[in-house]
Amino acid sequence: MTLADHLVELRKRLMVAAAALVVGMIVAFFVTTPIISFLLGPIELVAEQLGDDFTRLTYTGVTSSFDMRLRIAFAIGLLISAPIWLWQIWAYIMPGLTRKEVRYTIGFMASAVPLFFAGCYVAVLVLPHILLVMASFVPDSEFASQIYEADKYYDLVFKTLIAMGVAFVSPVFLVALNLAGILSAADILRGWRVAVIIATAFAAVATPSADVVSMLVLAGILVVLYFAAYGVAFLFDWRKARREKALESETP
Repeated sequence: MTLADHLVELRKRLMVAAAALVVGMIVAFFVTTPIISFLLGPIELVAEQLGDDFTRLTYTGVTSSFDMRLRIAFAIGLLISAPIWLWQIWAYIMPGLTRKEVRYTIGFMASAVPLFFAGCYVAVLVLPHILLVMASFVPDSEFASQIYEADKYYDLVFKTLIAMGVAFVSPVFLVALNLAGILSAADILRGWRVAVIIATAFAAVATPSADVVSMLVLAGILVVLYFAAYGVAFLFDWRKARREKALESETP
């Protein structure tokens, strides 16, 4: 295909992906009410812990409530339409990939997607603890109250989900770097101490300071995933070394 043909195909696939996203947002807009009710759960827990009737989600602008629903609809619509726009991306780049690269890409997606959603699920469990820890710094006074602005609270929830999801997917990126020849299994193993420290620090920030069990469980999951990435990379390096040795033995 010529460059012009590639650009025409790219435009068509982008239009299909954009249309799927718009349809997904329209569908998602009608289910934002239960999602907002779900997001209010941690705030209700904080209000109960503090015994403060003024702890609540507030909308500070005329269009703030609509903006929040629109942002939620965009996030959910992106998720609903994912099969379509992911297929459009895949169908566009697949003709330029070798058979081995296709297998690697499928394996990457098959492992990254479940891990990302597992991280999001952990973030949902951890979020109430984060709010409780932060609310513990509110002065015990009748003139002090914890109030959450809708846009900032949504940003906190969204960033927590993304951060936890990416943390769970990071071992897959290590394997991808190993396949690309950038990082060897020995390099991954060499950095295990730093990985343990980072995992522990991340878990300490994401879980309440008093809940040591939750911190250790989360840190343990991240460390296990790190060593699982090392095991996969070690297997790939071993197979690669074996192939190279076989080629050397066949060379006269």
